[in-house]
Formats: sequence, C-alpha cells, structure tokens
Amino acid sequence: MTLETLLKDYVAYNLWANTTTVEWLKTKPMELMTREVPSSFPSLHQTLLHIWGAEKVWLERLRQVPPEPFLSQIFNGTTEDVFDGISKISEQFNAYVHALPDAAFSEICHFRLLNGTEDSRPRHLMIHHCMNHSTYHRGQIVTIARNLELTDPPSTDFMRYVRLHNA
Repeated sequence: MTLETLLKDYVAYNLWANTTTVEWLKTKPMELMTREVPSSFPSLHQTLLHIWGAEKVWLERLRQVPPEPFLSQIFNGTTEDVFDGISKISEQFNAYVHALPDAAFSEICHFRLLNGTEDSRPRHLMIHHCMNHSTYHRGQIVTIARNLELTDPPSTDFMRYVRLHNA
C-alpha cells in the first residue's frame, strides 16, 4: 500500500460516509435539522454546512485556484441545498484525488488561510487533514442527532466502509 492508494481510499471513504450520513438525515423530520443543540456548530444544518465549506475551500487550495468566500459567510439556502452541496463537493474531491498522478501528492501547494495568512503544505497532508476534519464533524453530527433523540445513526467508521467495499 502506498500513500497515494491510502489517500484515494480515504477520499472514497469520505464520499461514502458523507453520502450515508446525508441519506440517513433525509429520512428525519426537516425541522430537526435547524434545531439548536450545544455543540461546535449549533445545528445539524450548520455542521453539515461547515463540512461542505471546509471540503470546498481545501479543494480550491489543492487545485491552486483563488478561493471563494467561505460558505458559512454567504450561504442562505435550505437544508436540502446543504445535503446536495455536501454530496457534490465530496464527489468532486474524490474525483480530483483519484485523477492525481502519484507525483502530485508530494507537491507543495501555496495558499492563504481564511485569516489571510500565507501557508504552504504538501498536497498529501492537505488531503489527509480535510478528510480527517470531515470525520471529526460527522462524529459531532451523531452527538447532535442523539441530543435530538435520533437514536439510529448509521455507522460510518472507516472499517465499516472497508468491510462493505473490500470484502
């Protein structure tokens, strides 16, 4: 197993985990998506929007394109729009990483942080960070959901993904 193979597996896992989470939430009462619960972000809607926004900004950085404003600063859409957006960005991220030649994973990307500070990192670390970040916030989604008395969250652990896709 190479670093490149591992990261390609990880972005495919992220796509599966985000899709599984969104499909589960679509079966729940829509009014629960914006109900506030103490957490890093106050609702399921806001947490999903944050995941979408973070994946979008990291993908812009990886592609070395000028970043657009962070989604949470400009987004006024519905939860259904968030469901669609997170699904699409995860698909785009997966396609981007799978199309990279192996040598590109070690290339240094130069970018600006949201506060304007210049930074640069190897592409492989940026991909790993972004996928790990999404996993972290999916865990918060489960906690928020349980606080809303949603007791049937799907398992989105990496090993669950491996068992389902590499059996």
